[in-house]
Amino acid sequence: MQDTSDINQIMDASIPLVVLETYEEKKAEDMLLRVARQRSARLARWSLTDGLSTLGFGPQLAAKETRLNEPVELLRHIKSANEACIYLLCDFHPFLDEQPEIVRLIKDIALNHLAVPHTLIFISYRLALPKELSRYASTYTMALPNDDQIMQIVRDEARRWSQKHGDTRIRTDNVTLKKLVATLQGMSASDIQRLVRAAIWDDGAISADDLPRLNRSKFQMLDLEGIVSFEQEVDSFANVGGLHNLKQWLEYRREVFCKEGEVADRPKGMLLLGVQGGGKSLAAKAVAGMWGLALLRLDMAALYNKYIGETERNLREALQLADAMSPCVLWMDEIEKAMSPDGNDSGVAQRLLGTLLTWMAERPSRVFIVATSNDISRLPPELIRKGRMDEIFFVDLPDADVREEIFAIHLRKRGFNPAEFDLEQLAAASEGFNGAEIEQAVVAGLFQADTEERGLDTAALMSACATTSPLSVVMAEQIARLRSWAAERTVPA
Repeated sequence: MQDTSDINQIMDASIPLVVLETYEEKKAEDMLLRVARQRSARLARWSLTDGLSTLGFGPQLAAKETRLNEPVELLRHIKSANEACIYLLCDFHPFLDEQPEIVRLIKDIALNHLAVPHTLIFISYRLALPKELSRYASTYTMALPNDDQIMQIVRDEARRWSQKHGDTRIRTDNVTLKKLVATLQGMSASDIQRLVRAAIWDDGAISADDLPRLNRSKFQMLDLEGIVSFEQEVDSFANVGGLHNLKQWLEYRREVFCKEGEVADRPKGMLLLGVQGGGKSLAAKAVAGMWGLALLRLDMAALYNKYIGETERNLREALQLADAMSPCVLWMDEIEKAMSPDGNDSGVAQRLLGTLLTWMAERPSRVFIVATSNDISRLPPELIRKGRMDEIFFVDLPDADVREEIFAIHLRKRGFNPAEFDLEQLAAASEGFNGAEIEQAVVAGLFQADTEERGLDTAALMSACATTSPLSVVMAEQIARLRSWAAERTVPA
């Protein structure tokens, strides 16, 4: 099996420390039992609650050698032991930063590896060894189930349900099953089992209606504490005014991106540059809606952490989460906030850029990037060159026809018939408005109409427009420079 082959290679290389990050402690234990049997080696397990126990060649624990509940006592015991052993150490991550003696003892064991080849395997959901230990260590990642293994888990759960319900077959179809397998990629076997069980046991069926709920549950299991959010409400381009070039560009690429299997020249992503409030965020949501994909929003500003290395780790984990959610749309909101160095970040922005570029070049998963930016001048050229992003679109201030369309969209969303309003007059009155300002004009008109106890009409909307100072006036110089720069360098959205 691949798991035992990889871990055996690490041990053959005489690496004394192994970091194994996983939530599946029992699966890791079973895998290490197989490794120990193959190598005819002793295997022991330590935890805070059970102390040190010798593991037999089966799922059960053998009789305890000794309690040794304290980490320092355990490490002294290992250091003094003359017979080589593989030690599976659970619950060790809280002690690595708190007690220098623990770090020293681990280092002593590592330095003595050639004389007494103990192997310490630290298992935890998250663990970072101190730098003075990391040079003696290797990180090992357990393989996740492939498509065939996921399908076998689905069949096993379907059989269990059927046996409990008089051999009744569950209701599903091949298309839904293929989508289910794609949705469950990137997850551990136990997590897949829980999600499939939840989908089947509520109604004895796996239907298309289960897939969005499974996607949400999958994201919650993989959640990243506010850095990445699962956008449950994706939009439709029917609710986005204008952007006709962008809509057509996406339509041409939808089938190629959504096709399963190996595809040459699969679309990679795009950068949306434009005036604030012009609809970049709405367009990002509409991409996911048009292609029928999950939408993840990566908050670039939230990546930063005061601890050295944690910022880069946050980005790596966010990108791993996107890979696990594949196929999906990854919306990198205001990307310049993380990728533009300010001279005081000790090179963090450059390291983030390197991590992102490597992932963009090597990722095998179907993750379509939608990056939004208000200031492209702050972005490094290596990020926005062709090959990284497929295209750079500029979301400009809407023209008169698009402003009419945006007024109609927001009136319909609030239960009004756009045909009862003079949209041409409203478009003329809202010259220089962006999409967000048009929406706020509709909201302000509603407030005014309610205050005056009359229905919303064109006059109320005209009054709201007249009292609004759009961003194109308030920040006229900056927006003029942006529009001038984008005129010959980007594609109009």
